Amino acid sequence: MSWAEIFRLWEVTTIVLEQAEVYRYDSKKNNPQITFKMKKTNMKTGVLALVLLIASCGEKQSNQETQVSTPQSTELNNGNNTDMAEAKFADQMTEKVFNSYQNVRTALIDSDADAVQKAAGKLAVGISKEHEDMLATTTKLADATDIEKQRALFSELTDQVEPILKDAISTGTLYKQFCPMAFQGKGAYWISNREEIRNPYYGQKMLTCGKVTEEIQ
Repeated sequence: MSWAEIFRLWEVTTIVLEQAEVYRYDSKKNNPQITFKMKKTNMKTGVLALVLLIASCGEKQSNQETQVSTPQSTELNNGNNTDMAEAKFADQMTEKVFNSYQNVRTALIDSDADAVQKAAGKLAVGISKEHEDMLATTTKLADATDIEKQRALFSELTDQVEPILKDAISTGTLYKQFCPMAFQGKGAYWISNREEIRNPYYGQKMLTCGKVTEEIQ
């Protein structure tokens, strides 16, 4: 409610109440009698207070209705991992592969199969033909729609990408991490650009399950 509407409501209500009188019926004298009439000043003050109270409640309700809760991803920000500056590589191809690999990892943490497919598609574009096995695994990952199938392929991809990252890293640190419970106790590795455990094989179910087994420098 705008202030103009509040003022107009106050004016109209005041005019109506100024002309209103409260009556009671006197049975002994068999006639109605005036018993109460508000003083003009007090009446206007009371009406204004009432209107302001109504307006305040309406504004509060409106504010409550317009508040929206925005869910946030665990590590993903619009499909891009924002924490990639810690490690540098000797060649641009390896850096692109690593960045895309991290986006796949993050999408798995969020259990977002669509995001996994998109990130894997970008990863496949950056892989040279000499790495046929890794390219084949990444292509399967981009085609897979089941999140658990994607996680199994990601484990294979990790084994394939690890030696490439080890050979090309020039500065910074990567963290090889391990979850002993993945795939019914068989266990599985992943490589992260942060020491903090964020498990891509279980996501939110067991987000911090795992340990760092090696620092790659």
